[in-house]
Amino acid sequence: MTEPFPFPREGMSEQVRHYDWAATPLGPIEEWPAALKVAVDMLLVSKFPGCLVWGPELITLYNDAFKPMLAGKPEALGRSFRSVWNEVWDDISPFLTSAFSGNATFIENFPLTILRNGAEEQAWFTFCYSPIRNEHGAVVGMLDTVIETTSTVLAQQQIQRMSDDFERQVIERTAERNRFWELSSDIMLVTTPELNVTAINPAWLTVLGWAPADLIGKHAMGLVHPDDRDMVAAAVVPLSHGEHLRDINCRLRHRDGSYRWINWAAVPAQDCFHAVGRDVTQERERAEALRQAEELLRHSHKMEAVGQLTGGLAHDFNNLLTGISASLELLKQRIAQGRTGELGRYIDAAHGAAGRAATLTHRLLAFSRRQTLAPRAVEPGVLIGDLEDLIRQTLGPTIQFSADTRADVWRVRVDANQLESALLNLCINARDAMPDGGSLWLRASNHHQFARARSDDDLQPGQYVRLSVTDSGTGMDEDTIARAFDPFFTTKPLGQGTGLGLSMVYGFARQSGGQIQIDSTPGQGTAMHLFLPRHLGEAQAQSVAAPYNHESNVATGETIVLVDDEGTLRQMMGEVLRELGFRVLEAASGVEGLAILQGGLKADLLITDIGLPGGLDGRQVANAAWTLDPGLKVLFITGYAEHVISEHTPLADDMHVLTKPFLLDAFVDRVRRVLHGHRAPLAIDQE
Repeated sequence: MTEPFPFPREGMSEQVRHYDWAATPLGPIEEWPAALKVAVDMLLVSKFPGCLVWGPELITLYNDAFKPMLAGKPEALGRSFRSVWNEVWDDISPFLTSAFSGNATFIENFPLTILRNGAEEQAWFTFCYSPIRNEHGAVVGMLDTVIETTSTVLAQQQIQRMSDDFERQVIERTAERNRFWELSSDIMLVTTPELNVTAINPAWLTVLGWAPADLIGKHAMGLVHPDDRDMVAAAVVPLSHGEHLRDINCRLRHRDGSYRWINWAAVPAQDCFHAVGRDVTQERERAEALRQAEELLRHSHKMEAVGQLTGGLAHDFNNLLTGISASLELLKQRIAQGRTGELGRYIDAAHGAAGRAATLTHRLLAFSRRQTLAPRAVEPGVLIGDLEDLIRQTLGPTIQFSADTRADVWRVRVDANQLESALLNLCINARDAMPDGGSLWLRASNHHQFARARSDDDLQPGQYVRLSVTDSGTGMDEDTIARAFDPFFTTKPLGQGTGLGLSMVYGFARQSGGQIQIDSTPGQGTAMHLFLPRHLGEAQAQSVAAPYNHESNVATGETIVLVDDEGTLRQMMGEVLRELGFRVLEAASGVEGLAILQGGLKADLLITDIGLPGGLDGRQVANAAWTLDPGLKVLFITGYAEHVISEHTPLADDMHVLTKPFLLDAFVDRVRRVLHGHRAPLAIDQE
């Protein structure tokens, strides 16, 4: 049984088999010539897009792979090839004519504007028109094998546009770079990784006097100031590892032999370094001139403050000295007159003036950060709790007081007495700023300082406890805030303030490693923030003195070595000790005192001033004495102990300090306590 033609059984084969070919010039399919049948059968089994055009009438047949080419067109099977592709006939007819003449044509990416789905569409095709001959060699048809390359062509066009755009941008940027290279006022430099110069821009001639011929091929380090070469060499190391450099300053030699400051930025590239430098010589000169001007201004302000300090100090001390000298003068007159009944009044007046003078010197030492401190670990919350009642009594009934301390507030290491005094002082100032009453808050909180300090007067980065005293009073303007910590500066009426309170607090805060800051607005109140460094150690309970009986501890001939360069004071201290039964050996210098101790004497107590002449201070005398007698007890007497006693050199068990000025009764009391092993309530007194 013969298989029906065409032989395939699906797709276009079925369409071709059942098409009414008798109505076409090709005639019934059963009568087709062998050449046509062979061509159709080969076409239909091919997976490559193909179209067969047969006879003078150009009848069209096509396979399944060709169908996408006809999208949106009327059915093409059995129709004239010209009518199917009428819109492009003028473009393709020459190729078809050539094929029927016996010549094959192959064209890639041929552009055609075709009709698809009722609209014109630009498309591209790669095709081959091949002639088909019958058994006699005559051309009877044409085979069109074709693929649409529209997407490929569009992609290539896109790539080409991108390439053109990129090339254009490169050209533009190269031109821009060249313009920048030529016109920039900053010097530009290209070197090898070994720093040999390969290119410089024209700005070098303007800024440093060098032309390209002077530097190309030379080593760049030859221009660097000798003092800056190590720094530059160190900066090149990360550059050679691929890092970018910014803000590198060095001096480069001008052609005239002078040097200019250049601020550099540099980047590594393939086998070279690119660098841009800006001449900052004038900026540095201006900055230095400004620094010198600011230094002169600070010096002027300092001298003004010194003048104010000395003026206030002279005023207060002249008043006190006048009271003391007048009391002594009247005391002398009354003794000469035999009027001894009035002597006590003049003695009390002189003592009172001397006490006020001592208080004044203590305040000055606090301001200058030279007071003697006894630091210990303190719980701020506990200390504030102990102060609450005293503060309330001091403020009076017209001021509403509130204390707020968080439970997790850190410890601080400070002199507890001085901290209490500072807080009380701040509260009193706040009270005076609220003459008609108001509110006052005392708060303690933890504070993390992250910002870098811009000067020594700024708070350094770290962890602090912030003690804030905030009032609803009159507030301060900027000028008042700027002078608030100056000694003897006060806004209170004459006779109602010494001007040393805030300066004392300032000095205490700085000597304790902290800072005090003011936040105030006129008419809206003031907040004083006292910052103290966090202490990581355990809190210490303040030691309580053992009961002490002055009368029970009398002298029993103990030997005391007394060293002080102030002859009058040394003579009086020695005299009062001898009257009590002590054996006293006096020395006017550290060298003399040490000689006494090295002479084989067994001393029970060394009393020495800290600041002594002759190159051997009191602490050095004590250290030498302890090598001779480790159990020797020592009492330091001093106006201040900045260089000897500090938190880094704490008091030993057998070391005590008494601060000048002191009463002789207090001096004798301390000597007895030291000799008999009784420590005073505080390690350091300011009596």
